[in-house]
Amino acid sequence: MFDENKKLDFDSAMRLAQDNPDAFEQYRREAIDGLIERIPVHNQERLRRLQWRIDQERKRSGDAMSACVRIYEMMWDSFTGDRGLVSQLHHLQDLCTSGNPPAAATARILSFERH
Repeated sequence: MFDENKKLDFDSAMRLAQDNPDAFEQYRREAIDGLIERIPVHNQERLRRLQWRIDQERKRSGDAMSACVRIYEMMWDSFTGDRGLVSQLHHLQDLCTSGNPPAAATARILSFERH
């Protein structure tokens, strides 16, 4: 049903969701799996785990709006939570300003100039 060579047509997908929810769910699953398959192999497992978490939030929610809110909160937690992006950036900043830079900061820099 899903053709990964075609762009997602939102209006068609919306009509399918309204008219045939089971077919839409199959379409959605195939689209997500197709996208993950096109990602470099070393990132696929992480994305599958993330999609599993998203699917679990959708199952635990009573309706589409509460699922959306739960997934939104999950996204913000990954950004601002204890181990989120903001926290990790602050940690790196602290390391760099403390005089103990991370090991990667002391690596030799290679030149890519033509000789």
